[in-house]
Amino acid sequence: MSEVTRILSAIEDGDPHAAAQLLPLVYNELRQLAAQKLAKEPPGQTLQPTALVHEAYLRLVGDQKFEGRGHFFAAAAEAMRRILVENARRKQRIKHGGDRERLDIDIADLPTQMTSDELIALDNALEKLKQHDPIKAKLVELRYFAGMTIQQASEALGISRVTAHRYWTYARAWLRRQMKADAGRD
Repeated sequence: MSEVTRILSAIEDGDPHAAAQLLPLVYNELRQLAAQKLAKEPPGQTLQPTALVHEAYLRLVGDQKFEGRGHFFAAAAEAMRRILVENARRKQRIKHGGDRERLDIDIADLPTQMTSDELIALDNALEKLKQHDPIKAKLVELRYFAGMTIQQASEALGISRVTAHRYWTYARAWLRRQMKADAGRD
């Protein structure tokens, strides 16, 4: 059992000091994932990796129960995704330039940089994928929003690397098709 898993179990058991022990163990890894993700954002991004990690961590240490290290990092990836989407939506408001014209996107792969509109379109498509196939949606979150490799994401999800690669290929195509269909309805 890893130290992170042990501390997560202690938090679940009600140890009041365990949460304070968790952040130092996972901070560097979470910050690295946040920095990778934010490096892919367009220039002018005001959100810093440290702020993203702290916000995600605050959302994670509530009443949520984790089944281990992989589950924790999967939840962290989802928290980071939600924070980035909320930030994109905030920027879309009129007072933040949200009255700009929306552009249709055509992606063969998830791009390294996305506009606020594209990020929101991706989030909407990802929510639909989550209803259709939650594991593939979680894989996209881990890969795109947490910056994990196929190997890291497969370990976090408890699936083989080959299966993760197959799911990743399917999910990218599914999301592209969904985003095109949604853009056509605008």
